[in-house]
Amino acid sequence: MEHLVHILDAEPDTRGVVRFSNGELRRFRRQGVIDLFSLVADDSVSTTSALIADHVIGKGAAFLLIAGGFAEVYARMISRPALDLLRQTDIKVEYGHLVDNIRNRRGDGICPVEQLTMPFASPADADAALAAIGRFISPEGREAF
Repeated sequence: MEHLVHILDAEPDTRGVVRFSNGELRRFRRQGVIDLFSLVADDSVSTTSALIADHVIGKGAAFLLIAGGFAEVYARMISRPALDLLRQTDIKVEYGHLVDNIRNRRGDGICPVEQLTMPFASPADADAALAAIGRFISPEGREAF
């Protein structure tokens, strides 16, 4: 995990980095959950037992990690709902800063994906949360606002 955190520090345009069980690395460049969603929803890629270091993990991202079968996560910033959810799983969690909620990009409210996943309460809801996030993401591959 230390190597992944180092990549976050060294590469300003990297929003997150995944190490698959075979050692392959994949970097995320876009804000929000689009890269993580695309990875988890891609049936040709296995994220089982993968590690991820990311700048921000909210509840929506936490559900994606659960749905993908990730083994470990490091978040520079994590929301309390995401941490509470991940603590109900076997996913090892490390973080730098704990916040009540992830803020939207304007800073004037809660992140829309965090809001979207609030009704889902347990890891058993991961597939339903994944589907809801999928409906939220526009066909062009950008998050809808």
